[in-house]
Amino acid sequence: MSNGNVFISGASRGIGNSIAKYFVQNDYIVVGTSRNEFKFDVKTENLIPVKLDVTSRDDVKKCFDFLKSENLLPDILINNAGITSDQIFLRMKNEDWDNVIDTNLNGVFNLSKIFVKNMIKNKKGRIINISSISGLMGNPGQVNYSSSKSALNGFTKSLAKELGSRNITVNCIAPGFIETDMTSFLEEDAKQRIEETIPLGRLGKAEDIAKLVAFLASDEASYITGQTISIDGGLLMY
Repeated sequence: MSNGNVFISGASRGIGNSIAKYFVQNDYIVVGTSRNEFKFDVKTENLIPVKLDVTSRDDVKKCFDFLKSENLLPDILINNAGITSDQIFLRMKNEDWDNVIDTNLNGVFNLSKIFVKNMIKNKKGRIINISSISGLMGNPGQVNYSSSKSALNGFTKSLAKELGSRNITVNCIAPGFIETDMTSFLEEDAKQRIEETIPLGRLGKAEDIAKLVAFLASDEASYITGQTISIDGGLLMY
């Protein structure tokens, strides 16, 4: 018997992939999505890959209908899908802005809007948005990305206030530098310079994010909502 249904966007690699595996190991049924066809490298019936473009409301509706027919509507929604298209602002093309906002922000709206009604009906649910410290502190060359992630913080607080009375929590996680494909391009000297700015002296691991997501999704976190939690080795301190 499973502990519930989990839906994770952007689950083919990196943080999303690690979150998916973590939940499966803890007896959840997990639907993980990617814009492209993919397969998980763990063979289990409880880990279901789905091709989905989160920017397409038609695709999202078809996905919802499929999950409903299979009794897989999520108790836990993890909005992780995101892209970067870095460029200094003066050279940033309109499509660089539009594509990042459409995926990182509108995609969260599309999935949350369609799944939240079932959570309200059941009077329980968890929505966890994966943001970034770039949305909290800004980053040169990432006006589009930082804007999209910063907007998630406001989205999280506002939605948490609307849904709290329905026993639904909404929280946000802001990872710092994590060892994934998005940081694998760093040269060793650049990586070392970054590590020198982090009080813990190292990059984080995707599993660090997965464990925090699992906690926020658990009953132990039932009194936590509307929060943006940084997990960055101390890089950003208020």
